[in-house]
Parts: sequence; C-alpha cells; structure tokens
Amino acid sequence: MPAMVKDVMQLLCSVSEKRKMRAAFKQSGKGALVTGAVAFVGGLVGGPPGLAVGGAVGGLLGAWMTSGQFKPIPQIIMELPPAEQQKLFNEASAILRNLEWTDMVQLTALVMGSEAVQQQLLAVLVNYVTKELQAEIQYGD
Repeated sequence: MPAMVKDVMQLLCSVSEKRKMRAAFKQSGKGALVTGAVAFVGGLVGGPPGLAVGGAVGGLLGAWMTSGQFKPIPQIIMELPPAEQQKLFNEASAILRNLEWTDMVQLTALVMGSEAVQQQLLAVLVNYVTKELQAEIQYGD
C-alpha cells in the first residue's frame, strides 16, 4: 500500500518526538553583520583602539544573538513546503517499502516497535535537517 505524504510526515514527527529532537538554524550572516557594524562604529568613535574594542564587543554580541534558536523537529516537518515534504517522503519511503503493512496504524506500530527502523528513519531526518536546512540537531530536554 503506498503511504500518503501527510501520514509519513506524522510518522516522522512521532519518531523525532520520541527522541525530543530539536534543530537550531545557523544565522551566521546576521552575526557577521552585527560584528561588522559594531566594529565600524567603534572605529569611528575611538580610532584604532575603538576598532579593536568594537570588533570584540560586536563579535560577542553577534554570537549571543544567533545562539540557541532551537525549534522542535516535528514543528519543522509540518511547516515544510509541500515540495520539501515530498522530498523527505521519498527518502523515508525507501525504508518503509521494505515493511509489510496494510494501514498507517499498523505501520506506526511496526516502526515504533522496531529500534532498527526508527534508527534508519532518524538517519534520514538528521541527513535532511543538516544538509537541506543547514541546521544543528539537539536531542533530549
């Protein structure tokens, strides 16, 4: 039975929720902009020493602004555009087609009861989130 995209997205949400997976999106451009702006202002105000102090302060401020912006993976999955969900569905389907099932309830029970299948689906998710979304993954609380 071919799985529907929405059902497989729900399954991936269940698997990632069980592991309490979250992702942080890297926003290095924003941090670089803040660092440069503060260094520039420091240079204008204090000359060469102001440039050094502004660069240091701007670097710390930029790092602080862009750190710790984590989102739960299930939320990310459900907010993906349909084309991206289809891409993720295609990758997950390669694993799920090896299982014998008749409906989504049975498929969910099979997956949640098999650590090996969960690990394979998690590998698909981790690969997608890190490569396609360029985010860092965190597990647990």
